[in-house]
Amino acid sequence: MRVALTHMRHAETGGTERYLNQLAAALAVSGHEVTIVCRTHGAAPHPDVRFVVRHDLAIGAGWRMWAFAKACERHVRETPYDVVFGLGRTTTQDVLRLGGGLHATYLELAHGATLHGPERFLGRGLKHRLAPMIEARALAPGAYRRIIANSDMVKRDVIARYAVPAHAIETIYNGVDLERFHPRRRAAEGAELRAELGLGPEHRVVLFLGTGYGRKGLDLLLDAFPTLARERPEAHLVVVGFDSARPRYEARAKALGLAQRVTFLGGRPDAERCYAAADLYVLPTRYDPFANSTLEALASGLPVVTTTTNGAAEILAHRANGSVVALADGREALAAELSFWCDPDRLRAGADAARALAELHSAASKMERTEALLREVADEIP
Repeated sequence: MRVALTHMRHAETGGTERYLNQLAAALAVSGHEVTIVCRTHGAAPHPDVRFVVRHDLAIGAGWRMWAFAKACERHVRETPYDVVFGLGRTTTQDVLRLGGGLHATYLELAHGATLHGPERFLGRGLKHRLAPMIEARALAPGAYRRIIANSDMVKRDVIARYAVPAHAIETIYNGVDLERFHPRRRAAEGAELRAELGLGPEHRVVLFLGTGYGRKGLDLLLDAFPTLARERPEAHLVVVGFDSARPRYEARAKALGLAQRVTFLGGRPDAERCYAAADLYVLPTRYDPFANSTLEALASGLPVVTTTTNGAAEILAHRANGSVVALADGREALAAELSFWCDPDRLRAGADAARALAELHSAASKMERTEALLREVADEIP
């Protein structure tokens, strides 16, 4: 097949970008002619993958996004691809994957928590006004043949907001690299990082990992941690990930009396080592269509505590390989689940169950299903 993959940004970092690289490489290995249509790009994920750059002049993030969507629309109309696969923020494609969920839902559930100071009074920027318009065009009748949702949570949302027929939407969960994220790393790499942080085997290391603390709910976790600290003196929180407002969260931890119980590491390239140093992973996210970190933690042998607004919660079995809490239940409910998992026997059983669950969701299996879907759609096109 001649396949076009459209996404504004091609890079090695970022959840959608990693998925783009995995899919492009997998399709190229299968012998398909793969073109990535983008505004900027890095190194090709496979020697046979080529790039088409659409870099129309536009000032500001919002207008760049809009200009790229229009440029893609023109390009795929003029170029004889067998199937066009969009990864978001474009208006016309045969298959659209909503890896980031719906922007309208993100704005409702999470955007406010990312704003600080004067930002709260300035309203939504142009980007956040244009993104829902692009989304609505992409999900209008005739703009697509098939939709891929990465969770049933997103599928239900698409049906409710845009009246997309259920039969046109297929849920394909995210996948994980089962070699990069593996419990075997605990013995050496994990123990080494714990030692660097001054944490011994007697500590219960709770890991938070995510870029954008507000959306990911770090404030909710910090508010719950004093309760956990009283019940489980051995508990220690390690925070990994970038946020420009990090000093605010460090100050919040100090005000809550957690200065000695929380370690902020900032953004790091070695997520697998961070999981290996932890006992439990927690992500009280306000909105994640399917947080990749959920599967990464499971694959590393960590039970996961997350929220009902993380689509990945659908694959968890409560108190078997993790826990699922509702944001509305508050900090006490979150603290109770963290305390439950600080028990050593539960952690040992949960670690085995976590890895077993992750092995059902390899990245390779998701690429195979996506390729099969693209073949199905290409066969439907006259």
